[in-house]
Amino acid sequence: MKDIMIAPFVCDMRNITEVMYRLGWDERNGGNISYLLDENVVGEYLDLSAVIRTIPLGFDATEISGKIFIVTGTGKYFRNVYADPENNLGIVRIGADGKTAELLWGYKDGGKFTSEFPAHLMSHMSRLSVDPENRVVMHCHPTYTLAMNYVHELDEKKFTHTLWEMCTECIVVFPDGVGVLPWMLCGTNSIGEATAEKMKEFRLVVWGMHGIYGAGKTMDETFGLIETVEKAAQIYMLTAHLPRINTIRDDQMVELAEFFGVKYRRDFLNL
Repeated sequence: MKDIMIAPFVCDMRNITEVMYRLGWDERNGGNISYLLDENVVGEYLDLSAVIRTIPLGFDATEISGKIFIVTGTGKYFRNVYADPENNLGIVRIGADGKTAELLWGYKDGGKFTSEFPAHLMSHMSRLSVDPENRVVMHCHPTYTLAMNYVHELDEKKFTHTLWEMCTECIVVFPDGVGVLPWMLCGTNSIGEATAEKMKEFRLVVWGMHGIYGAGKTMDETFGLIETVEKAAQIYMLTAHLPRINTIRDDQMVELAEFFGVKYRRDFLNL
């Protein structure tokens, strides 16, 4: 077996959690990431028949039974993942019953996956039904995106339109827009179900007064989606109290989207 510590998926998790913590998006034990892995690749690093223990999921994930994920642990701090991945991360396989997860590696101190793992799995199922290549779900608390929640209407069309106006790249990076949910109790199946429903339309979902969920094909793509929203929100928060002299017009957004060949939410524009 190859050394699990140099597995690309472990390295990805170590590196991205370090960056997100340094950016201030994942204070304390805030935020969580799950990454759907290729069974054949994981098999190069782990004995897939060696189950350490089983952990109840708290909902029925039969639809993705047998799928393997690397996921951050509950109560764990992103700042500790890089130095100690085996305690702060775990690799789990969804059991045949769909109601348990089989621990294959990690959570060495007896811990388990994030309390929002059921919400992640629901989003994974939604995104896989739209795009089978979507493998990453990422949740964090970006500062300016969160601040924007308090001064901007939590309407997905208006919220998206404002973000699109802030940076030329925005409509190209997230042409499908940003879904928005009102404040809901986190760590529950209810918010997971609501997020999963939004994920059928959007790769980005704002949790009102809480943070954001992003989904993508790779760690870089998913991080990049959230990073671009956060930059746009930062520009908005730096300028919202000032007279607006210039802006990116809706006809210019159309020109951008069509030039780059992206399928955009035309109904989110004021044409």
